[in-house]
Amino acid sequence: MNAAQPQVSVVGAGRMGEGIALAFIHAGLPVTLIDIKDRSEEERHGYFERVRNNIRSELQMLVRLGVLEGDQADIAIARLTVQSRSQAAATMPQCDLVFEAVPEVIAVKQETFAWVSEHVPASTIIASTTSTFLVTELSEMVSTPARFVNAHWLNPAYLMPLVEVSRSEATCPQVVERLLQLLKRIGKVPVVCNPVAGYIVPRIQALVMNEAARMVEEGVASAEDIDTAVRVGFGLRFSVLGLLEFIDWGGGDILYYASRYLSGALSPRFESPQVIADNMQNGRNGLRDGQGFYDYRDMDVEAYKQQRLGDFVRKLQLSGLTPAFDGALKQA
Repeated sequence: MNAAQPQVSVVGAGRMGEGIALAFIHAGLPVTLIDIKDRSEEERHGYFERVRNNIRSELQMLVRLGVLEGDQADIAIARLTVQSRSQAAATMPQCDLVFEAVPEVIAVKQETFAWVSEHVPASTIIASTTSTFLVTELSEMVSTPARFVNAHWLNPAYLMPLVEVSRSEATCPQVVERLLQLLKRIGKVPVVCNPVAGYIVPRIQALVMNEAARMVEEGVASAEDIDTAVRVGFGLRFSVLGLLEFIDWGGGDILYYASRYLSGALSPRFESPQVIADNMQNGRNGLRDGQGFYDYRDMDVEAYKQQRLGDFVRKLQLSGLTPAFDGALKQA
C-alpha cells in the first residue's frame, strides 16, 4: 500500500458507498466510487450527477453545522471520482484497497468479488462492508483469501467513528494491520472481532432494540419514555463506560444476583452467562477486587475513576443536562 497516498476504491455507489467515500475525501484522501450496475450513457450521467449531489449535500450540511468551512466542501468534493465498472477496469490495477458496498444479495456479491479479483493485483486489500455475511463465507469468493476482511461501518459512515473489522483464519495479519492503520488515519476507531454473526454492535443493538419493543408491547412504558430513558440514562452512561467496564464498576456479583432476580420475574433470557459466575468464584468482581474483565492491580484506581467522572461531566455539559446548583438555603 502506498503509505503517502493510498489508492482507495469503493465498489457500490449506494448509501453506504457514498458514506465511505465521503469519509475518505473529508479526511484528505482521494477515492474512486464505482457504480457496479450496467447503465446506458444517459442513465449513467444522471446517476453519477445524483451521487455527486448527494455527497455535496452532506458536505454542505457539515458546513452549516460548523464542522467544515465553506471552501472545504469544494476541496473535498474535488477528491471524488465516480466511475462505471467499465471505466474503473483501467484504474483498478493501481488500487491498494477496495471496499465492497453492494446490496446484501449473495449473487451480487459473488459477481462483484469475481470482477474485483480479476482487475486488482494480489497485494490489494479487499474489504466487504456487509452486515449480513461472515468473512469466512465471502473470502471464498475472492482470489487470494489472505487479503480479505469484513469492515462493517455504522451509518452515517462519514460521522460514526467505529468500524468493526472481522478476519478469518486465512486473513494475513499484515492485511489487518494495514487496514487498521488506514482507518485510524482517516479518524476512525477500528475494533477487531472474530467471524461471528452480528459482529459486536449489531449483536448488542438487536438485543436492546428488541427488549425496548417488548417493553412497549407489554405496556411497561410509552415509546417516548423508553427512548428518553435510553438517551439520558443508558446512552449517556455507556458513552463514557463500556458495558464490561461498567460491570467491573458495579461488581460482577451485583449483575449476577440482579440477573437471577430478573430471570425469575421476567424470563430466563436475563440469566447471566457462565463467565460472570466464574469471575465471582475466582474473586474477580471488578474494581473492588482489583480484577474483573479488566486488570486494575497496577492502576491508580482513584485517578482512573476521576478521569471517567470528568468524561461523564463533559458529556452532561454537552447534552445540556448538568444538574443546576441551587445556593438557596432550604428551610425544613
